[in-house]
Amino acid sequence: MADYTPHTEAEIEAMLGMLGLRDLDELFAVVPEALRLGGLDMAPGRPEPDVLARMGALAGSNRANGTDLVCFAGGGAYDHEVPPVTPALALRSEFVTSYTPYQPEVAQGVLQAVFEFQTLIARLTGLPVSNASLYDGAAALVEGLNLGVAAAGRPGVLMSSGVNPSWRSVARTMAAGTGHAIEEIPLADGVTAWDGASERAPGVVVVAYPNYLGCLEDLGPARRLCDDTGALLVVVFDPVCAGILRSPAAWGADVAVGEGQPLGTPLSFGGPYLGLFACGDDQVRRLPGRLVGETVDAEGRRAYVTTLRAREQDIRREKATSNVCTNQTLMAVTAAVQLGWLGSSGLAEVALRSAQGARYCRQALLAVPGVEPLCTAPVVREFALRLPIPAADVVERLVEEGFLAGIPLDHTYGGDDRGLLVAVTERRTREEIDGFAAAFDKAVR
Repeated sequence: MADYTPHTEAEIEAMLGMLGLRDLDELFAVVPEALRLGGLDMAPGRPEPDVLARMGALAGSNRANGTDLVCFAGGGAYDHEVPPVTPALALRSEFVTSYTPYQPEVAQGVLQAVFEFQTLIARLTGLPVSNASLYDGAAALVEGLNLGVAAAGRPGVLMSSGVNPSWRSVARTMAAGTGHAIEEIPLADGVTAWDGASERAPGVVVVAYPNYLGCLEDLGPARRLCDDTGALLVVVFDPVCAGILRSPAAWGADVAVGEGQPLGTPLSFGGPYLGLFACGDDQVRRLPGRLVGETVDAEGRRAYVTTLRAREQDIRREKATSNVCTNQTLMAVTAAVQLGWLGSSGLAEVALRSAQGARYCRQALLAVPGVEPLCTAPVVREFALRLPIPAADVVERLVEEGFLAGIPLDHTYGGDDRGLLVAVTERRTREEIDGFAAAFDKAVR
């Protein structure tokens, strides 16, 4: 990845003046004319991902064989664009080498950056309070269950099967020790069949938006179930799709949890990632992990501190509802930089480009003989297909063609081994999708 170089025109002029040069052409005069490109033959004003894709294609021509797979896999971790500005700022030594900010007087920069992260997540979810992050999305889900059960005073949990299966597995492992009674509600045509939910009053109801199959659900039934039983609604949200969807708070969520990896963190072979967690003011005393607050110092200046620490196990011990007392500072700062760089319109554009690419890709793959939709509910950037042969075989064949085709679905979704989950982000170009569809056509035969 190229470094982000924030040189202003004034800084460039100062540099040239110090070197005694008139302009940049004179600076690069030592480079032979035959080696200069003379331009990239690109239309002005192209989006940064398109420019980087073009540059990557040019760089790829220097290699006999490319080694990178074009990624169409998702399922909780996504190949979104990480603009150079994000690592350039987030990986500054002041953030990378900083330690736990137990001494706020020497950690104001880190605390302020985390405070900004919390503010951005609160705005994204529509809920008033966000913590300083958790280990990953699965950990955030577990902490959401802990908070909800403690608040409702009932151990029952109704969890949609549309929640990421890996996260559900983590929740079941946790429940073996806490005594939470988790009942999973199946999907019907890609959305949760709440009509079949248990009549036993739960303490927590959990639903994903979008869900694991990429489908958009009407969360109204889940909210009404909570209103009828006094349960808390935990919504598993996606931070990128939230750029164009109704917020969890707009659906009536009491708690919102999610995976923050799409916000500037590379896939990185599965981690470290970033758990997102937000809730209402009424649950702030049960909020897990670290919370950064704003105050004033002895001289009346704005200052930042970790606050409400009494809720953590290092003070309350057995009375605490969570044993988490830390956060993923570096990834949280990265997410704050990414969101700050994109802004609300930029995040919406990323989500929209992903949705448009997914629609184009889905139509192309469904045109392949024998390929069918696994469900018909509307989707955003991810969709599920039923193939004529086992999905794992197709994925293996497409690796040889340079594509990571998606994630084979287990028998929970579709009843057999032919289900495939495909994701498209704003990084995927039309040419890549067309190449993927052509290779896909051969692989399923």
